[in-house]
Formats: sequence, structure tokens, C-alpha cells
Amino acid sequence: MPRRFGQLFTHMLPAIESKKTEFHLYGYTTVTEEDIWTFCVQKKWRKKNIEDMGMHEIANGILKISPAEYMTFTQIEEQRGANWFTDLNSEELQILLTPHKSKSEL
Repeated sequence: MPRRFGQLFTHMLPAIESKKTEFHLYGYTTVTEEDIWTFCVQKKWRKKNIEDMGMHEIANGILKISPAEYMTFTQIEEQRGANWFTDLNSEELQILLTPHKSKSEL
């Protein structure tokens, strides 16, 4: 969580905790308050100046997050950070990336 938003996070904690409880009721039991806040800062409000937003607008934004919206964000972030080829050695990677001839070309 960015340090400059620490006080704002603390003020919004009741709304964030409410949203976390809702997510837990839907079965998303690993979601934390920090996860919800990170989603808001990085996705929901990424094009806004959060410091200029009203408290009511911030609280409303938190309370309107849908589980589907949040899960889509987390899945995309996981895929962005994943290194799909970590288990391959250089020879295996070369085989994978070398174009193969079709039967008609043989």
C-alpha cells in the first residue's frame, strides 16, 4: 500500500472491512483489507487523483466492488507476473520456439 494513502486507508477501513466480509460470505476467504485497497488504488481509481476525491465517493467505490470485478483483476495481475517458462531449460525452450515443418513441407 502506498505510504501516502495510509491515513485514507485507515479512514476507509470500516467500508473495506465490510467489503471483505461480503467477499468471505461469497467464499473468497483469502481476500484481505490490503488486497481490496490495492485493487481500488491500482485499478478502480488509477486514472483519478485520489487526494481530490470526496470521502463519500471513495467509500461508495469500495462498497460497489463486485466479486467478479475483483477476481478478474487479480487473475490478470497473476498472469502478468507469471513466468510461463521457468521450468524449461534453454534446450527445451529452443525446441518450443523453433517452427516445425508441416507434413506437406516434408
